[in-house]
Amino acid sequence: MAEADHETRLEALETRLAYQDQTIEDLNATITEQWKSIDLLTRKLAMLEEQVRSGAYIADPATEKPPPHY
Repeated sequence: MAEADHETRLEALETRLAYQDQTIEDLNATITEQWKSIDLLTRKLAMLEEQVRSGAYIADPATEKPPPHY
């Protein structure tokens, strides 16, 4: 009886370990995708900051129409 109990417990632990391994792999894939997104967003932000510093987004007042409330 004790031998069957040990086998049952061992099978339960092996099953649990397999699910934990899959969960770890899934979490790793999710983290990897998130880091790719973070890297892309960081590069885009740096590019936008550089464009703003260089004046690429500053409109020429001579060509700008006044806002509608004027």
